[in-house]
Amino acid sequence: MIAILGTGKMGEALLSGLLRAGVKQDEIVATARRPERAQALRERHGVRVVTNSEAAELAETLILAVKPQDMAALLTEIAPHVPAGKLVITVAAGITTSFVEARLGDEVPVVRVMSNTPVLVDEAMSVISAGAHAAETHLKHAEDLLSPVGKVLRIPESQQDAATALSGSGPAYFFYLVEAMVDAGILLGMPRAAALDMVTQSIVGAAIMLRDSGEHPVILREAVTSPGGTTIAAIAELERHSVRAAFLAAIEAARDRSGQLAAG
Repeated sequence: MIAILGTGKMGEALLSGLLRAGVKQDEIVATARRPERAQALRERHGVRVVTNSEAAELAETLILAVKPQDMAALLTEIAPHVPAGKLVITVAAGITTSFVEARLGDEVPVVRVMSNTPVLVDEAMSVISAGAHAAETHLKHAEDLLSPVGKVLRIPESQQDAATALSGSGPAYFFYLVEAMVDAGILLGMPRAAALDMVTQSIVGAAIMLRDSGEHPVILREAVTSPGGTTIAAIAELERHSVRAAFLAAIEAARDRSGQLAAG
């Protein structure tokens, strides 16, 4: 039995992914703060929605998907129902395994996960790290749960805040870029729908090339950048406006904010 505690946007994305991967509806329970949210989860996914304490008692694997600021209260609530050996997976940004372990007691295996919203289309990037009491079997179980909905990578926990900034928030950067490119198309006289189609397919195609070719992004970018051509003119403007430096600073800021969330 798997329990998803705090079935908001990310929790529901994981829930739907697990169901698509073949987990049966009666093998998952969910929790939600508001009655109307609980009803919506029942209607959309056919799963049982219970209290946090009931979920902690029923399930062998707990996925904690509440907001970071709500994690301490949740852990206090479920601690009496989490014996040593029950696997706890936390997907809340900035929440460390030690934060969870300190509130659930000794010998509780904790795995920290940062996933992202492409879990909705089975193309998530999930990075996982083991807590003090998590063994290889616990990491493998977390991988088995997440691999049907995307790629899974093990990293040291010291890199989790960076991963949150890079891949957890990563889709938002691409959506922001698409928005800007579509606006540019409109500025140049293109209809919005046509501009969106062109930009979307260009990004999908470029992403697949990057993933499947094995080439460094610099090589792929240079293949499009002819001497004295249109692409280098655009790249020169991006460099003039320090777009690369802005991305570095933005992702660093997201990394710092991830660390602040854990500190409350």
